[in-house]
Amino acid sequence: MFHKDVVVQNQVGLHARPATFFIQKANEYKSTIWVEKEERRVNAKSLLGVLSLGIMGGTDIRIIAGGADEVEAVEGLAKLVESGFAE
Repeated sequence: MFHKDVVVQNQVGLHARPATFFIQKANEYKSTIWVEKEERRVNAKSLLGVLSLGIMGGTDIRIIAGGADEVEAVEGLAKLVESGFAE
């Protein structure tokens, strides 16, 4: 298991469009990936799961992965979140 804490940079957070980009990126990896906000953890490959967290800009989240490409998955998703989804 590998994890990294990141701060959501875009102002509106992970609403529908950025969440879709996030999930598409997560699905590029073989590892099982979760997103955690406070005490809630959801599947990072599930749009409804990610949206259910209500992640707003400036929120701290943890990206967790387990599997063959866990480090690459966490680093790739963290980079996407830190980029602000080009907004």
